[in-house]
Amino acid sequence: MRAIVATAAGGPEVLQLQELPAPVPGPGQLLVDLAAAGVNFMDIYGRQGRKPYAGSPPWVPGAEGSGTVAAVGEGVTAFAAGDRVAWASAPASYAEQVVVDASRAVAVPDGVGLREAAAVMLQGTTAHYLCHSTYPVAPGDVVVVHA
Repeated sequence: MRAIVATAAGGPEVLQLQELPAPVPGPGQLLVDLAAAGVNFMDIYGRQGRKPYAGSPPWVPGAEGSGTVAAVGEGVTAFAAGDRVAWASAPASYAEQVVVDASRAVAVPDGVGLREAAAVMLQGTTAHYLCHSTYPVAPGDVVVVHA
């Protein structure tokens, strides 16, 4: 299984494509074939070595993504192989296969692409709270969404 590995703290040059053993889901977990990984500021902070985002090198960065369930661990009943899921909190998401806690996975509805599903998990929730909690947007307000 291929994964992006941060070999040290630093710039993009510390990221390397490496072959790693395939992960195995444990109880309550899903093994997911990755379709899209989210890339966020926390990933950049982690690569730079900033705590609490950084792992101990070498480590596989990433926490957000989407894909298709390849296998389920013991006790998982809400998902099955072939289901499409997305997540915002699963370590080592810059890999071809990711172990995701079933309790943190969200089913991707029919009609929603996996790339869009990966993007909406963290960025979408950020936009939602900014438009509802930080400033409740009302009819007639002008809103600009960017980045």
